[in-house]
Amino acid sequence: MMQSLKYWLAEHPSIVNFRWSHTQSFGSTWSFLFAAIAVYIVAVITLHSFLSLILSKSRRIPLGPIPAIHSLSVSLISAVIFVGILYSAAAEIRDTRWFWRRTKTISTPFQWFLCFPLGTRPSGRVFFWSYVFYLSRFLHLFRTFFTILRHRKLTFFHLFNQSILLWMSFLWLEFSQSFQVLAILLATLLYSVVYGYRFWTAIGLPSACFPFVVNCQVVLLACNLISHFGVIFLHFLKGGCNGMGAWGFNSVLNGVILILFLNFYVKMHLRKKNVEDIDGNSNSSSSSSSSSSSAHGCSRSDIKFE
Repeated sequence: MMQSLKYWLAEHPSIVNFRWSHTQSFGSTWSFLFAAIAVYIVAVITLHSFLSLILSKSRRIPLGPIPAIHSLSVSLISAVIFVGILYSAAAEIRDTRWFWRRTKTISTPFQWFLCFPLGTRPSGRVFFWSYVFYLSRFLHLFRTFFTILRHRKLTFFHLFNQSILLWMSFLWLEFSQSFQVLAILLATLLYSVVYGYRFWTAIGLPSACFPFVVNCQVVLLACNLISHFGVIFLHFLKGGCNGMGAWGFNSVLNGVILILFLNFYVKMHLRKKNVEDIDGNSNSSSSSSSSSSSAHGCSRSDIKFE
């Protein structure tokens, strides 16, 4: 069973012989990327504006099981990508150790996760899964439309975050950027858990008594931040990592996302504190209502991060 899984996820000829090509890989051109992001932004803003004109803010459009199916799909796809790139990374480390000794850039598997040797090309197993991850980012975009239809809510952070993550996953492939294997492992592990949790709550099961999704995002950002310091250290200590121009550009974008997220996180906790203060000063009937809310999955404290 395990050997069969390894073959289909890391040793299949389509995976081993993969090559990022502007002529053979779907969505691999700059024009496609710019057009896709532009269409996404225009479609989202148009839908939000149109619904704001014809419907009241409190009225929600029922979507049935579609959000639950979407969450389950993203969770399963992310889990497959996580396992696939993990197996592929192990195979690449096994097959390219000889090249490390020639370049003297890296000497351990952990260093390879952070720093590709200079001259690395976007081909082979890990870049196949990087390409699948890039394509999976388009599936994530649908959540924006679900949020608008159900909650009539559109924030600059959400629009910017989704667009930039699509852009960054493209740059990973285009410039064979270092750090991408570890970044994909961390991201897909988070997505499989978070979207699994969203599927869990979408089918009516109880939610966590704390902001689960937001806390997972904090963990991911913290791991990425620590890893970036590791990339800088190896780049200057070992004589250079591949794709550092793209890495620098992505680091700036990550910094902007981090600032916007921290702003959101602080506002969320201030809002939560205000709710707790109101609850503390309320009468016994309000306390009874709060207890009822807690019995149904602590929904008050589970502020959603869309």
